[in-house]
Amino acid sequence: MRDSMPILLVDDDSTDVILFQRALEHLQITNPVIRSTNCKEALEYLENQYNEKPWIVITDLNTAEMNGFEFLRTVKAHEALRQTIIIVLSGSSDERDIAESFKLGAAGYMVKPFDYEQLVEMIRVIHAYWTLSERPHASVISQLDRPSPLQ
Repeated sequence: MRDSMPILLVDDDSTDVILFQRALEHLQITNPVIRSTNCKEALEYLENQYNEKPWIVITDLNTAEMNGFEFLRTVKAHEALRQTIIIVLSGSSDERDIAESFKLGAAGYMVKPFDYEQLVEMIRVIHAYWTLSERPHASVISQLDRPSPLQ
């Protein structure tokens, strides 16, 4: 993933976190992983101006204190955070969960695989896509958010 920017992983299942980190190692992806055990903690991390902003956030939907839908809604409504790339990685394949995640601004939705090799492939695809994808610079985004003098 881009350079050495961190990945913010939001998951309360220690086994899933260990498997995710092993998959990154397997793929030789060296980005540091910042783990939050719930979405409220992740939001506090993102809102702290002194924390390094993650290049990508990967979150489960079902976490204590704040679920993934509330997290998406809050981050996407926050002017300074709305451009944050958030991918939902959930155990749920419910169509309503998928639709709601995209409605709230998720960049992607993936169902947690049961097989380690499938997890490695999923992370490889996420890495490849977001490494190739261009993102606008914050200065350009802030200019677009301002009203045009002609309006």
